[in-house]
Amino acid sequence: MDSIDDLDFSKTYTYADYYSWKFEERLELIKGKIFKMSPAPGGNHQTISFNIAGELYAFLKNKSCKAYPAPFDVRLVRDEKSDKKVKTVVQPDISIICDLSKVADNRSCLGAPDIVVEILSPGNNAKEIKIKYDLYQEFGVKEYWVVYPNELSLLRYVLKEGKFTSEGRAFTVGDKITTPILPGFELALDDVFRNLN
Repeated sequence: MDSIDDLDFSKTYTYADYYSWKFEERLELIKGKIFKMSPAPGGNHQTISFNIAGELYAFLKNKSCKAYPAPFDVRLVRDEKSDKKVKTVVQPDISIICDLSKVADNRSCLGAPDIVVEILSPGNNAKEIKIKYDLYQEFGVKEYWVVYPNELSLLRYVLKEGKFTSEGRAFTVGDKITTPILPGFELALDDVFRNLN
């Protein structure tokens, strides 16, 4: 399929369909339904993504986990590993994956990343945020970080017994985040929000 206009948005699609599309518009599939992604991210969004990815890259060099910035497909699956059966494909801003067998096909991640980072854009709405929260929780993402550029803050959700819990407060400038998933890693929020316009 060469044009997004050829898609039937009422239809259910699979990763096999998604992977065959040739148009430039970025889409996600959530339980087979098409979701248009927000317009191209702005400068602050990209700066934050670069800042976080840079800190991760420096820390993860020569380690067993890897960070993958968008655009990078994440196929959220249970047992249905066939492209014709996978119905959920998302593109988080950053995915941290420690089980590298999940990226063995070199196309995308097959299964839940250990950490997902989403940076909110003006185009994000409450419904989209809720859908992603539920999705990442359902498929077993261990940590979900949501960055709020306008508020210079980050909320971190940690999966415990199948449910996300939060620290009860947002992290902001002056704070540092650590995670048991990446022992020794420390992310200073001052670094996350540096060089913004």
